[in-house]
Amino acid sequence: MTMNLNITKIDESTLQELLEHVEKPGRYIGGELNSVTKEDNFNGLRFAFGFPDLYEIGMSYLGMQILYNIVNEHKELSCERFFAPYMDMEELLRNRQLPLFTLETKSSISTFDVVGFTLQYEMSYTNILNMLDLGGISLYSKDRTEEEPIIIAGGPCAYNPQPLADFIDAFLIGDGEEVLPQVLGLIHKLKKEGKNRLDILRTLSTSSLGVYVPIFYCEEYDELGNLIAHKSEENIPNPVMRTIISDIEHIEFPTKPIIPFIETVHDRAVVETFRGCTRGCRFCQAGIIYRPIRERSKERVGQLACEQLMSTGFEELSLLSLSTSDHSQFEPMALELMEKCKESNVSLSLPSLRLDNFSFNVLEEIQGYKKSGLTFAPEAGTQRLRDVINKNITENDIFSAVEQAIQLGWRKVKLYFMIGLPTETYEDLDGIAKLAQEIMQIYRNSGKKSGFNVVVSVSNFVPKAFTPFQWVGQNTKEEFAKKHEYLLEKLKIRGVTFNYHDDYTSVLEAIFARGDRRCVKLLHLAWKNKCRFDGWSEFLNTDGWDKAIAEFNSYLKDNWNIDVTYFNERSRAETELLPWDIINSGVTKAFLLKELHKAIDSVTTKDCRDGCEGCGINRFVQCKWSKGGRG
Repeated sequence: MTMNLNITKIDESTLQELLEHVEKPGRYIGGELNSVTKEDNFNGLRFAFGFPDLYEIGMSYLGMQILYNIVNEHKELSCERFFAPYMDMEELLRNRQLPLFTLETKSSISTFDVVGFTLQYEMSYTNILNMLDLGGISLYSKDRTEEEPIIIAGGPCAYNPQPLADFIDAFLIGDGEEVLPQVLGLIHKLKKEGKNRLDILRTLSTSSLGVYVPIFYCEEYDELGNLIAHKSEENIPNPVMRTIISDIEHIEFPTKPIIPFIETVHDRAVVETFRGCTRGCRFCQAGIIYRPIRERSKERVGQLACEQLMSTGFEELSLLSLSTSDHSQFEPMALELMEKCKESNVSLSLPSLRLDNFSFNVLEEIQGYKKSGLTFAPEAGTQRLRDVINKNITENDIFSAVEQAIQLGWRKVKLYFMIGLPTETYEDLDGIAKLAQEIMQIYRNSGKKSGFNVVVSVSNFVPKAFTPFQWVGQNTKEEFAKKHEYLLEKLKIRGVTFNYHDDYTSVLEAIFARGDRRCVKLLHLAWKNKCRFDGWSEFLNTDGWDKAIAEFNSYLKDNWNIDVTYFNERSRAETELLPWDIINSGVTKAFLLKELHKAIDSVTTKDCRDGCEGCGINRFVQCKWSKGGRG
């Protein structure tokens, strides 16, 4: 149902009526502590920042808090938030022809100068289309009028922007803290000068701000359906270089984050200790696209933590990074924070601790007698496969850590594995069960009498852009299901619990993770079939996706005699042009290929901190360890 574009704001009485009919009104009311509402006569640029999932998910995302705070610091810029409405609210909005609105002023998102989305997960894409439609905004960039907002997007999924290319006007590639306000400020300046939509987008594209504007590019395919060219208009950058903040020590960080009225997924104070990773796991996209490592000093982390706790009243503090214990000052930083947290009666959470690099003394101090479960991520069941993925941990690392944990009183260990990894065999699956069984035996040998539980959690491998495995094909849905059934039998071990990820979702994720612009059609078909919240198992509309895929397959077969498996199951040739080659991540393709060849030979690569491996990132920003050594 088309939204009534004459309604530019939801008035108080209408809002109250809507809230009486929804499950969680706190998702839509706004007005939270530390939220910002600029004056009614504000005449600067208005930016609506959307998270394509529920409020309680989006408000747990640190990036939104950071960017919201930074944009609102600028006098000529205003940032308001909006989220994907739950089914009950969507039904009310559609039935009453009311637009999707922001929390701060309850304004229709169609009334803003710029509307932005963060792309954290491919399975949120149908929500983006749904939110645009609910806002009364044309889905396709080519159809938008001068009166409609400019639609931007950023985040990790923007590194392969092609499946969303026809819907998004401009993608911001890389770190956003500096670039987002610059882009918004430039749009504001150009609008005041009377520039039209096309002129604004052209200026953004040539601005050296890491902006990819799809309208100025096109993809060409051969008769077999293979991508053979990324063409761009004259003077348009090709490829687009990501933006990299060289130092995060003094970058703005929210010490007064917004405090939700309702419980969110992560209800705590959070401080990012460093960005990037030196480990080099070959399946991990974040480990590549966030290079190089950039640390905050322990003094700065402590300052930010104290200020956040004072301004929020949170009872938990969490440190955020890809591998918390890899911070060069981890132990003194953790010990100092523990003391500060004890003084304030605040608990300290240290997620993402590496099996081979953390202090049990620190964990013992943090958790005391209330020991929650310990989480380890071996990722693969055998040493051979751990070498393939460059995990760089051994069975001895795992068993010695578990033994120490048991002696110190931990009663639950959670093990994360991935199945469908390149070169995987059923012997590697047997290794998963063997690890779980041997951990249970370690517990029995310890003489402890209390209950002990091992949770084996298995996810499905999804090849991602800008990783050494970007060329590798994915297992079929049937192969994943067969492996899950095999593990179900193998893990019928007393004291062991087995959880695994949905196969259908993993397949869809891979299609869009490595898709090209043709996948725009599949996405639109799925949305028209009422697909949304695809990352939630209870909402995944497999019938809608099946119909969309069937129609998409007909389109692909008629034009190139291929089907949707071309995007996820097919291995790429090393010389093949890739859809995301239009983006420069800073890490060279030659390095990624070298890592792929080493994976096939089960050869590991050492941690960057033990000597530079020449990934190429230091051509753009000085890597702390580019000359070798631990800095």
